[in-house]
Order: sequence, then C-alpha cells, then structure tokens
Amino acid sequence: MSASPTTRPPLGLLIVAILMILFGLAEVGTGFTHNFIGQVSTSAAGLSTLLGVALGLFYFFGGLLVLSMRRWAAITAIVLLCGDVIGRVGMVLAGLYPVDTFKQTFAIVVGTLLAAFFAVYITLRLKAFIR
Repeated sequence: MSASPTTRPPLGLLIVAILMILFGLAEVGTGFTHNFIGQVSTSAAGLSTLLGVALGLFYFFGGLLVLSMRRWAAITAIVLLCGDVIGRVGMVLAGLYPVDTFKQTFAIVVGTLLAAFFAVYITLRLKAFIR
C-alpha cells in the first residue's frame, strides 16, 4: 500500500530522521573530541576534525531535510548520506579512522552500514514525499 504524500512524516521516516539528527550530532562531537563514548576514537589530526565534523553535519542536515517531507529535500538527504558513506570509507583508507581493534572496526562498519541503510530506506519511501 502506497502512502499518500503528506507534510507529516510517516512513523518510519520520522524515526529515521530523528536518528540521523542524533547520529549527526554525535559524529560532530566525535569530530571535535576524537572520542565516541570513551570507546571509539578517530585520529587527532586536523584533517580528521574537519572531515569528521563535515560528515556529522551531512548526517544532521540530512535528517532535518527528511523532516520537511519534500521530495527535493529527500533526494538531497540521500546524496548527503552517500557522501557520509564515501567520506567514512575515505577516512578509513586515509588512516583517519583507525581500524586496529575489533571494537573500532565494528563501530565504523556498523555506523557506515546504518548511513547506507538510511539512504536506501529513504529512496524506497520517496513516494511519501511531496513534489
């Protein structure tokens, strides 16, 4: 059954948008502190700070865009999420996200998969957004 376009997000999109906003804020915080809940860290290099904060802002603004329930905003959010995924992979390849422990690697893989899942979910729900 297809949802009719509305200005109020369906529950699934609302949950995804809120999680994106929260995860974005957490990623911005991690970018500045290089530490996520004392368990996972990033490189202390200046480039790591810049990229980590930028990726967190991609996530954060993507979530806000989803809440608007506009199709152009959803497509922009998908692009931002893809940028987050590509940026995370790039940070790993550049050594800015250390993958020297299972905990580090697990956190990076799960975080990246979540961003990818959100992009796919929003793509599959594009009909719920207003043109």
